Amino acid sequence: MKLIINTPAGPDSKAGNRATAVRWQRLLQESGHQVTIETEYQGAQCDVFIGLHAWRSAAAIKAFKRAWPDTPLIVVLTGTDIYHHQHAYPEATYESMDLADLLIGLHDRVGQDIPERYESKLLTLRQSADRPESIGGSRLEPGQFHICVLGHLRDEKDSLRAAIASHHLPEDSNIIVSCAGKPHSDAWRELALQESRSNPRFHWLGELNASELGTLVAVSSVMVISSVMEGGANVISEACRAELPILASDIPGNRGLLGDDYPGYFPVKDDRALADLMARAENDEEFLAALKKKVVKLAETFEPEQERQSLEKALALVVQPKD
Repeated sequence: MKLIINTPAGPDSKAGNRATAVRWQRLLQESGHQVTIETEYQGAQCDVFIGLHAWRSAAAIKAFKRAWPDTPLIVVLTGTDIYHHQHAYPEATYESMDLADLLIGLHDRVGQDIPERYESKLLTLRQSADRPESIGGSRLEPGQFHICVLGHLRDEKDSLRAAIASHHLPEDSNIIVSCAGKPHSDAWRELALQESRSNPRFHWLGELNASELGTLVAVSSVMVISSVMEGGANVISEACRAELPILASDIPGNRGLLGDDYPGYFPVKDDRALADLMARAENDEEFLAALKKKVVKLAETFEPEQERQSLEKALALVVQPKD
């Protein structure tokens, strides 16, 4: 089939929406489809249109449906769609959801966080990640316990929470927090620089390439995901595939991927609770092993082949077989 994926993130962007679009393009091409990625809808005809982001892609979604009202439309719900835009901009967000023939959610709890009327058109899909050459903790450095934080520095990610938490650690702790990601604004850049200067336990590494990220994961014993909202963070997929234990904020997007029985949650923005978990991971071998056992078990749910099959299922649900 001829497919169009519309994402608001441009070709040079490393935002999650762009990474998802590029990964889906590759997986769908492996299935034999012709896939084009657009940031603005140009009016082209296709067999299925996939809009990444109900609110940010609202104009493209409306334009597509005006041009081709009988062609299937899939809308992918992001974290900001679910936990911000449907409340702040309900008209545009719900219009996209109403126009969709199928909605894709990226974690298991999405259905609980959108209006019940959309339940019948919701499909849950888990984003995948490749298994890295070096798994988490495979290159541990003696005398240091590395904790990594990956992703753009922005309010939704609460990106410096692990750095703030490290101020509460005992003096004899060997924890080092390394944060890799591009700042969303000049204000975030300055916050990261100030924390790096004043906190000997914290290093902001800026935006890293894939090889550098692989090295950071390999020397890390734990990853912290401190977001205040997530639609289904691909970094969880990456950590699980790397067998890297996670300490995660207790939000629906994280529970929807890690499960209710995951032992590594802390209350949102609670740096003291996070510090306690960080210290426990450093000093309690059984706790760290329990976290690792969980992520290793979850890793199989984030395999690329499973995501490819989920995408094929989504297409099958919206495309009527021809006689």
